[in-house]
Amino acid sequence: MSSDLLVDLNDDLGVDDPPSNALDLLKLSPMGDKLWPPDDSSMSKSETDISKRLGEGSHLTWDHPYYDIARHQIVEVAGDDNFGRKVIVFNACRMPPHHELDHHKLLMYLKATLDQYVESDYTLIYFHNGLTSENKPSLSWLRDAYREFDRKYKKNIKALYIVHPTMFIKTLLILFKPLISFKFGRKINYINYLSELEDIVKCEQLVIPTRVRDYDEKIRASLKASVQAQMSPPRSPPLPNQQFGVPLPMLRARRSDNEAVPLVMQETVAFLMEQGLEIEGIFRRSANVTLVKDVQHRYNSGEEVSFSQMEDVHLAAVILKTFLRELPEPLLTYQLYNDIVNFHNVDSSSQVTAIRNMLAMLPEENYASLKFLIEFLVQVSAQSEINKMNNANLAVVFGPNLLWGQDAAMTLSAIGPINNFTRTLLDQHHKVFSP
Repeated sequence: MSSDLLVDLNDDLGVDDPPSNALDLLKLSPMGDKLWPPDDSSMSKSETDISKRLGEGSHLTWDHPYYDIARHQIVEVAGDDNFGRKVIVFNACRMPPHHELDHHKLLMYLKATLDQYVESDYTLIYFHNGLTSENKPSLSWLRDAYREFDRKYKKNIKALYIVHPTMFIKTLLILFKPLISFKFGRKINYINYLSELEDIVKCEQLVIPTRVRDYDEKIRASLKASVQAQMSPPRSPPLPNQQFGVPLPMLRARRSDNEAVPLVMQETVAFLMEQGLEIEGIFRRSANVTLVKDVQHRYNSGEEVSFSQMEDVHLAAVILKTFLRELPEPLLTYQLYNDIVNFHNVDSSSQVTAIRNMLAMLPEENYASLKFLIEFLVQVSAQSEINKMNNANLAVVFGPNLLWGQDAAMTLSAIGPINNFTRTLLDQHHKVFSP
């Protein structure tokens, strides 16, 4: 939306300039105009433990320049979606009233968050419920946002999901439609119920505000039972040869060779070692959604999968990340969660010993698979001058796929420590995995 668009919009709305009350002329949802209650972020126990250390749910220390923005948890990072893309979440209900929020700093904080991920394909999820006349941004803020978010930010965004849209947001997008490119317009999707997000991302990995969940339950309760049944079909039972979403010991028991490293990991890594080491941005790109589902179905059906015939390096990379993310328990296990998110407290001289002690607690299958994966990623990093994927970049990609909280919730407060641990694991792999 450019400044010309704002002039056109102001003319349409009958205002001379873009004051903050210009959006008031677009009607918010009936629920949105009610009193703005404090939100219960409903963090998991693991997240709460971290919050106590970092303060009020923020992943930043109190003296950080963006602490006063981060503490509201308006912007969150939620690992990868079902297609291997990073997920950025924006919670409208966590925006405090205008007089309590510096909107310019919010914009800068949003940019700073996205800067960490815009080189990769990513998905935006916007929870609209909770935007009210008390906290909605001004047109001038939207104008500034458009100017700040240049092509660098728009290039790799693969989808924008607007959850619980109202006539307000739909009308706003209609007014902006003349100046929104057709290509970007195709990326905008409306999500009416949280259950619809399951096709995109595991809802358990999203720290969805209680207010949003309550609203979703309320509108669902108003539906007829038959409609609800159609929208929430029962999950299919696991297939005899299921590979995705199956515990590692079970996968090992099914193999005649008793190999501890799962078949999906072996085959994707073998293909990537041969074809992917010199691909720029490997693990940063998503893959064709239909192909991802097809490959998963083939593996789960016990069929042979040949990545060489598909000739898509990024498909194999996405399948590897998807396999790790869909494990019932993360590769690094829930048992190590608190030790890993507090790993930054370990003195640098003792870090290798601490990691070796932690990994010694892993089940045999987990340890073997982790060692196999890390040794492969080290080979990827060795070609970083060509593929642009050094240890730091690989840690950002794989950290959230190696560990998450027991309720699967993942926010910035946990992602940072987990990524840092993964980076150290890659940096010190030769010492950590030495005999």
